[in-house]
Amino acid sequence: MSMSRPYLVLIASFAALSVLAPADAQYRREQDAAREAYKTGQVKSLREIEQRVLPRMPGADYLGPEFDPSSGIYRLKFMRGGQVMWVDVDGRTGAVIGRSGS
Repeated sequence: MSMSRPYLVLIASFAALSVLAPADAQYRREQDAAREAYKTGQVKSLREIEQRVLPRMPGADYLGPEFDPSSGIYRLKFMRGGQVMWVDVDGRTGAVIGRSGS
């Protein structure tokens, strides 16, 4: 007994969503935590952090942020020449506090 193509597509779609949903939920929690920390004056906004860091990364593609609410650190992800780079920024001061990658 073979499965019809639409049925297989449906199963594959559910499988993909079950993998993506936890990552999406984690991103939303980070966004909510960053927004709350900004509203209470604990950290600078992501937009302000990006305005400080992006010009310092010429030739790199910006892939997105992460936020650690326990430390108030933003981690910005970049790619240049096939190499992934991370820039850690103190959310309170906007100072770059670490880099990894090339």
